[in-house]
Amino acid sequence: MNEKILILDFGSQYTQLIARRVRELNVYSEIVPFNHLPPLDDTIKGVILSGSPFSVKDPNALHPELEKIVGQRPVLAICYGAQYIANHYGGSVERSQKREYGKAKLARLHNEDPLLHEIPEGSQVWMSHGDTIM
Repeated sequence: MNEKILILDFGSQYTQLIARRVRELNVYSEIVPFNHLPPLDDTIKGVILSGSPFSVKDPNALHPELEKIVGQRPVLAICYGAQYIANHYGGSVERSQKREYGKAKLARLHNEDPLLHEIPEGSQVWMSHGDTIM
């Protein structure tokens, strides 16, 4: 039985890069469309929600079935995925003054999470977004 990380794809140009980085850590990852979530069997150890060219504020925003994921497996939500979770659970997501693209430096607000504790402060990351979680 191969353990894996499931990546729900919302159409981000970085989804393949996310999968590659996970695989470089010697962890199998599988990309699936956000609306084709397979049953969360014992092989799926975590779920990554990708980014998207959409805004959670758009009338045609993509809507994953969060209740099938959250609380069932660890979730790492990136860009649109994080914005969607924040918006879905009552957080505030606002349109940015301008879209932002390119390299950025990681700033961690909380260092307690064991999933991310070995990632150095200031690591280079990539961004492409037009919304901000307030």
